[in-house]
Amino acid sequence: MAKYIIKRILISIPLMIAVVFIIFLLLKVLPGNPIAVMMGEHASQATIERVTKEMGLNDPVLVRFVRYIVNAAHGDFGRSYKLNRDVLGLILECFPNTVKLAISSCLVAWIIGIPAGIISAVKRNSFLDRFLMGFALVGISAPVFWAAMLLQFIFGYRLGLLPISGYDTPQAMILPAIVLGWASSGAVARLVRSNLLEVIRNDYVRTARAKGLKYRAVIVNHALKNSMMPVVTFMATQFAGVLSGAVITETVFGIGGIGQLTVNAINNRDMPLLQGSVIFATAIIILGNMVADIMYGFLDPRIREK
Repeated sequence: MAKYIIKRILISIPLMIAVVFIIFLLLKVLPGNPIAVMMGEHASQATIERVTKEMGLNDPVLVRFVRYIVNAAHGDFGRSYKLNRDVLGLILECFPNTVKLAISSCLVAWIIGIPAGIISAVKRNSFLDRFLMGFALVGISAPVFWAAMLLQFIFGYRLGLLPISGYDTPQAMILPAIVLGWASSGAVARLVRSNLLEVIRNDYVRTARAKGLKYRAVIVNHALKNSMMPVVTFMATQFAGVLSGAVITETVFGIGGIGQLTVNAINNRDMPLLQGSVIFATAIIILGNMVADIMYGFLDPRIREK
């Protein structure tokens, strides 16, 4: 397992470099000058050109790319053009809010999605199955911003039970967690149901039932564990995806997380901040996939032996 982890880390390095290079190319073709945005509308053209040259933004793309990679390897991702602060410091400052959002929303998704998927598989084609799958379909299909504004209107504006925006109190965490968790719980429920139905048809499940084991024990001890591997992959990538920035949810609820930081960087053409945010998000997604692969070994002994 240690060799496998080291191999995955080594493979991820060129992937990270490729992502940085693509970001460099995309930012080069975008219109506008970030230095003009940074200095304001009253700055003269001569001053803008002088500062652009001093910061090395007139250098060829490959030169700037190599310089950025070398600095990033030492933990220096540059300074924000707009905020004039260290990029890594800004990311680490916003990251705790994104972590809280990711944990709370994923808990909502898993607490709702996994039991719903199990019940739907066990009660296949029943009214309860159709109701739960319909609820899951609504969660998958409904736009996140629509669900967010609907819950804000009902529980925040009309009933006054929960804050509409912010993320500084436990009460303020409830609505964003429900909105983001509901959108993911539907996918979790459908995935659990489909995999569990497939596993239930296997011979070893029928053999366990023939030996006199209770149906609940067969589902929990045999079928469920063997049907969870694709679910674990989805859950790990889901958690990593939220950690990399839930842009819409953070924007609607005014949460100062990675997603909102990235949106602000795009609006301000803040290239160092945008590059740092994208690299950070890519690293988290790669790490999430790696954690999912490691968990495979705990769920299936055959993978550990291999």
